[in-house]
Amino acid sequence: MTYAAIGGADQRLSDEQLRSALYSVLDQQRAARRVLAIPPDMSRFHSRAGTLTRFTWDYFQSRLAAVLPAIGTHYPMTAAQIDEMFPGVPHELFREHNWRDDLATLGTVPAEFVHQISEGRLDFDWPAQVNRLLTDDGMDLILSIGQVVPHEVIGMANYNKNILIGTGGRDAINKSHYLGAVYGMERIMGRADTPVRALLNYASREFARALPIIYVLTVVAMEGDGSLTVRGLFIGDDDDCFYRAAALAAEVNLTRVQRPLQKVVVYLDPAEFRSTWLGNKSIYRTRMAIADGGELIVLAPGVREFGEDKENDRLIRKYGYVGVDEVIELVAQNRELADSLGAAAHLVHGAPQGRFRVTYCPGGLSRHEIESVGFSYADLQEMSRRYDPRTLQHGLNRLTNGEEVYFVSNPALGLWVREDLLPQPA
Repeated sequence: MTYAAIGGADQRLSDEQLRSALYSVLDQQRAARRVLAIPPDMSRFHSRAGTLTRFTWDYFQSRLAAVLPAIGTHYPMTAAQIDEMFPGVPHELFREHNWRDDLATLGTVPAEFVHQISEGRLDFDWPAQVNRLLTDDGMDLILSIGQVVPHEVIGMANYNKNILIGTGGRDAINKSHYLGAVYGMERIMGRADTPVRALLNYASREFARALPIIYVLTVVAMEGDGSLTVRGLFIGDDDDCFYRAAALAAEVNLTRVQRPLQKVVVYLDPAEFRSTWLGNKSIYRTRMAIADGGELIVLAPGVREFGEDKENDRLIRKYGYVGVDEVIELVAQNRELADSLGAAAHLVHGAPQGRFRVTYCPGGLSRHEIESVGFSYADLQEMSRRYDPRTLQHGLNRLTNGEEVYFVSNPALGLWVREDLLPQPA
């Protein structure tokens, strides 16, 4: 059921409102003696999950047994990142998720179901796995904290994705991402019901009912001046909580443009984006708004590598960002890629499919490195002078030379799409 639901498309929720709503639910969980908090990592800094995790610590104190960031395949959080995102929460509470080893298997989704939801494209079964902290350490309350926002793999991020992917295992992460890539991003993004969501809902329904999980879901939107505000907070333990959050996210996190955009400039905050693995949100989240023959310019001062994992980085460097048909063929021909379907999916996600040009302007990768994976390269300093992220306004800008560009200051906060591709719900 949904225990708390506050906010709306025009609401601006204060920290005190977030605390009050959270505590009203935690008051019903007073008997909990061992509590596990599962927030996202630094790549979801703007989710306000850090604030809600701190409130959880304030409420439970010694009964908060651990904080397990749902890093999936990302790098573990550094001490500095923990201080920035979770100020005041003791470092000794934080655990690192090892997506290869720290696993408990809850059950297996049969291949027949995967075949059905993939429209016959895939035939593998899917292991529902979580970090062992959720099953083996006597937790009597698990708080899964995060943001519902458009997502390239599952349509709308969070809910059981935070658990089954964020603390999941290698095969679960790889196969779910490949399912989304093969099915097609444009058919997924901004939608609550997708094949990957159906997969996770099956696993939750059939295998995870015994886990004492309560979901704490935010919806965060950007104001006209570029500042961020929490529009909604939804707390519950079932699908209804997620779908209510997803409906609000679809209203406030989707920017529909009336005509295809010829030139889009995206800025990647160096504190949040250090790799193309994350930085390619600039491609995922804007591709449905970019015109055929258009250009996406990515200002990426913090990007210094391709993968958040050494093996994924190697595979990206070897195969490059290529389209779905080519990736399917590469997976069939190369065992190492077939064994790393998450990386294979990422190659699809970052490929403009020849429809538009991606010009990367990284702070820590060379021209050769960028061009070797299929992108165009431009000098960061030169392009930052031409398209200054400090002076560009969010949305359409007409420069002094008459050039028109569309500026996105943080691609992780939404989805940009042509109205005809994803019209407003009736």
